[in-house]
Amino acid sequence: MSQLPIEQLEPAGFSDFLLYLNDHLSDNGRGDTAYFQPLPRDESRFPADKAEAFQAGLRTPLGTPGWRRVWVARDADGRIAGHIDLRAHPERHAAHRCLLGMGVDRDFRKHGLGQRLIAHAAHWARDAAGLAWIDLQVLSVNTPAISLYQRSGYVRTGEIPDMFLIDGERFAYTSMSKRLDNN
Repeated sequence: MSQLPIEQLEPAGFSDFLLYLNDHLSDNGRGDTAYFQPLPRDESRFPADKAEAFQAGLRTPLGTPGWRRVWVARDADGRIAGHIDLRAHPERHAAHRCLLGMGVDRDFRKHGLGQRLIAHAAHWARDAAGLAWIDLQVLSVNTPAISLYQRSGYVRTGEIPDMFLIDGERFAYTSMSKRLDNN
């Protein structure tokens, strides 16, 4: 996994990314995989309206409300093995911070790719974007993700109990943040 190249996703590659993302979401809450998105198992796909907003964010200049950047790791055949995205906070006076989202394909988990993606995004956020903080939210039952974030320097900043009712189960939502160096 340490050899998989990480590249920025260009808007032209979004349809390929969306196929990967929908396949990734199909694992949400199934088998041994914890819920990692606040979606019912049978609705775990990327909604069209969110896909349009996501794609628009890729074309939005950095520093402008609604910006978003995505990086993907690809295997030797060009298949997306994992992704990480950073996006602007919706609040106008939070431009020094961004929000993180990520995922690793089921065939590439537990090999260090997630940690590499997180490090890559943090480096870009600090050095290219001049951001001071990265924030994220994660379902509290997703202990593998929480452990990964903690190993990567994120700290818990809060939890909302009983935030979601999905498939008859109640889920808490954990917030985490990382202060970037040199800011």
